[in-house]
Amino acid sequence: MAFSFDRQDLIKSQNFIAGRWQDAVSGQVFPVLDPADMTEITRVPDSGAADAQSAVEAARAALPAWRATPAKARAAIIKRWNALILENKEELGKLVSYEQGKPLAEGIGEIVYAASYVEWFGDEAARITGEVIESPVAGRKMFAVREPVGVVAVITPWNFPAAMIARKIAPALAAGCTVVGKPAEDTPLTSLALAKLAAEAGVPEGVLNLVCASREQTPEVVDVWLDSPQVRKVSFTGSTPVGKHLARRSADTLKKLSLELGGNAPFVVFDDADLDAAVDGLMAAKFRNGGQTCVCPNRVYVQSGVFDEFAAKLTERVAALKVGPATEEGVMIGPMINERAVDKILNHINDAVVHGAKVLTGGRRVREELGPNYIAPTVLANVSNQAVLCCEETFGPVAPLFSFETEAQVIAAANDTPFGLAGYFYSENVSRIWRVADALETGIVGINEGAVASEAAPFGGVKESGYGREGSIHGLEDFMQIKYLCQGNLK
Repeated sequence: MAFSFDRQDLIKSQNFIAGRWQDAVSGQVFPVLDPADMTEITRVPDSGAADAQSAVEAARAALPAWRATPAKARAAIIKRWNALILENKEELGKLVSYEQGKPLAEGIGEIVYAASYVEWFGDEAARITGEVIESPVAGRKMFAVREPVGVVAVITPWNFPAAMIARKIAPALAAGCTVVGKPAEDTPLTSLALAKLAAEAGVPEGVLNLVCASREQTPEVVDVWLDSPQVRKVSFTGSTPVGKHLARRSADTLKKLSLELGGNAPFVVFDDADLDAAVDGLMAAKFRNGGQTCVCPNRVYVQSGVFDEFAAKLTERVAALKVGPATEEGVMIGPMINERAVDKILNHINDAVVHGAKVLTGGRRVREELGPNYIAPTVLANVSNQAVLCCEETFGPVAPLFSFETEAQVIAAANDTPFGLAGYFYSENVSRIWRVADALETGIVGINEGAVASEAAPFGGVKESGYGREGSIHGLEDFMQIKYLCQGNLK
């Protein structure tokens, strides 16, 4: 079932530090597995503190020259990187699908999506501006200028191994920062391939450094960056408990933080909605990447008058989704990332059933002859708010349907969570649209739309879903700091 690659040189199995490919100081390695059948793809360094420190030293040494590089020149390098990513999108897409499991069309689509951030921030690099402040007294000139924050540590998840690292690295480079990074232990190969292409594009030695580490070794690597006064910012996408740990550990050096953390997205269908559009939107939002996305709907609220019709339409669509390995034609749901993920999904389904839910389709493992990581996409009806999936991210292809009566009732239910990353709703009533959009306590709201992410839009949450934004001009601002200049005695 393995993919064949025309560019074998893009499959790297070493750390990238100071422009050189190198093993961990310890010589230790760990395997990267194909989630389709759990066979070994390759082995990568299981790095430790010494490797993490080497990356910091390389980034610190490269910072003065990179921040002094004219913005237009930085932009040109970033745009060459974008061009190389797109030239190799099929090869990179296969690599994403190989190590992450998503269908090949989604793998290639993720590469194009990742490149959109590189292109965007390449364009924005040359548009960084300051401000002239009108002085309240004569003989004085006052300015606010934007500067790179310095060395940045980026820590990325496994579900989008290209997009997540691209939308962190690209704005960092555009702002004039240098980077140390750790890709997820399950999916490091795509990130390493992107680093190779960045070097081909002309990113100077030491400006971008990537260190691999197993789940067991990750704390040792990251703690070096958290303790280092040279690292001035941490950008992390992952779970809320880990985000809180990073925030606490960053306090001693007062690092700037961008935290894109857990979600529990509501998806609301009102009785005045276009039901076919709502089903289309839920399919796009929920089942992309097998439901392994931080913004996918975790709770689907359907007004009682249209509940049965919506449930029937959705079940028909979900039951038709083909499950299998990314190499198999027509597959729309690939394997989950590992067996732990499948166990969690099944526990959520079984708990919902214990609390009275009905399985309309799915709810079980499938194609077990291929491996343990395949699960049938699932629709649950009449889910109780006592079910554990009401308060935990399922992170899988499960759509739990809750019935509601009134707008006030569903707003209260949608906001009854410590998380606030994304929310969605469908309605044709203009007044309701603005009421609900204002009332939802989320950083992102999809209104009659299930696909909300864009390089031009700010991505991030509120409450325990974190702070900071990625994408858009706000994502670039997060990698800069403001310096106030005051020149006096000009009379």
